[in-house]
Amino acid sequence: MVKRARAAIAPVEDVAETEAGSNVAEYSVSEISGALKRTVEDTYGHVRVRGEVSGYRGPHSSGHAYFALKDDRSRLEAVVWRTTFSKLAFKPEEGLEVVVTGKLTTFPGSSKYQIVVEAMQPAGAGALMALLNERRLKLEAEGLFAAERKRPLPFMPRVIGVVTSPTGAVIRDIRHRIADRFPLHVLVWPVRVQGETCGEEVAAAIDGFNAIEPGGPVPRPDVLIVARGGGSLEDLWGFNDEGVVRAAARSAIPLISAVGHETDWTLIDHAADRRAPTPTGAAEMAVPVRADLVATLAAMDARASAAVSRTLQAERRAVAHLARALPSPDLLLSLPRRRLDEAETGLGRALRFYTAERRRMLGDAAAELSPTRLEAAIRDRRADLRHAEAGIFHALTHALTRRRHQLERLEGSLRPHVVAARSDQARLRLAQAGERMDRAFGDLVSRRKVALSGAWRVAASLDPRQVLERGYAIVRGADNTPITRAEDLKPGTAFEVEFAHGHRRAAVATEVEGEAPRLAKPGRRKATTLPATAQGDLF
Repeated sequence: MVKRARAAIAPVEDVAETEAGSNVAEYSVSEISGALKRTVEDTYGHVRVRGEVSGYRGPHSSGHAYFALKDDRSRLEAVVWRTTFSKLAFKPEEGLEVVVTGKLTTFPGSSKYQIVVEAMQPAGAGALMALLNERRLKLEAEGLFAAERKRPLPFMPRVIGVVTSPTGAVIRDIRHRIADRFPLHVLVWPVRVQGETCGEEVAAAIDGFNAIEPGGPVPRPDVLIVARGGGSLEDLWGFNDEGVVRAAARSAIPLISAVGHETDWTLIDHAADRRAPTPTGAAEMAVPVRADLVATLAAMDARASAAVSRTLQAERRAVAHLARALPSPDLLLSLPRRRLDEAETGLGRALRFYTAERRRMLGDAAAELSPTRLEAAIRDRRADLRHAEAGIFHALTHALTRRRHQLERLEGSLRPHVVAARSDQARLRLAQAGERMDRAFGDLVSRRKVALSGAWRVAASLDPRQVLERGYAIVRGADNTPITRAEDLKPGTAFEVEFAHGHRRAAVATEVEGEAPRLAKPGRRKATTLPATAQGDLF
């Protein structure tokens, strides 16, 4: 079939010669396209092609990816099927130089040939470094690596979260180092530390630790460690993922990056709050040495005790010095004693002088109380009273005159025609006031009737006798207390049933399991049914 296809693609001159009477077979377009497809696939079954990715717009809605590989002279269409795309360690990016492995085939529908990609790798470390540098500059321009964003690590955390592989040596080294230095609670979030899903899992683990609520069933870590052992640039490429860097930058929990060895650098190292050279170094950064803390506390306790002892001794010496400098009690009390003796001596003289002075004052007062002086004082007081009497008489006379003039003016205003006019006006005002009062009283009575009618309707609706008229009953106990729960009616319990018209006494005979029997409905009145637990025979 291949020979036939090659024969069919003959020069134009040969075709012209065969048209005159040759026996060369004719092919349809589909046949020649199929022959070309088989020829290309047989000849180039498995090839490696190096070129620059062009026209890549992400995976199609079907999951397949379409782009082209080009160099400075040619262009080759490429396709990555959905099942292969999810397994690629490196996803295609616009402008990235890659080396792809796959099969060449043709697309008969448009007479094109393409390569079906089965594996993809960057074209050397130079391309990876260029891509890494470009991504670093982009994230740095957004401020994700700024020093002011980094937070200090807690001095003594209670819980440490570790994002790493649960089966590698890294987690064992971290656990052993933490157990040696300061044993505490370690939470491990298992992730893949290499491969195509590494970046997504690490970013999800960081966000998952931050989503833990404080005080919940799972303790919230005080510090996070993202750790992995050493490896090549391709092995550590998952920690250069943009999603991992953004998750580390927005983490509310302080984060330590311990990816690779001391010479290995990834983008998460720039976004983390601290970078450790090794996973073991990260464990040393996260926790202090318990023995050193104990020794430090013991030393501080000894220093504090010694300082207290020295302070007490110094205070004792100071008190002793002050005690020696104080004078004796006799020396302190000598001056007050002398003043007291002098006061005692002068007190007798002062008392005698005071007594004599008071006696003289009393003698002077007694001399002023003679009959002659008293009579003179009485005459002065009588003169004052006569003067006051004359003044009062003059004032009363003046007041009576003024009142007489007022009565005369009032008498003029009380003449019959004046009184009659004023009486008519007062009578008219009184009649008008009476009419207004009658209307106001009528309105008040109407409003009070309406309010009373509404209140009476509400009271009637709340009357329990109205409820009893509708067929209900009230069950009361021995102390006339209403019984509202079925469990209060036990066998032998006596109770009283109040109906709309009359009372009946009853008692519970036995308990009946199951649904309570329903009583027949006499007329339109509803029957009262006791709860199932209180049903029984009444007697």
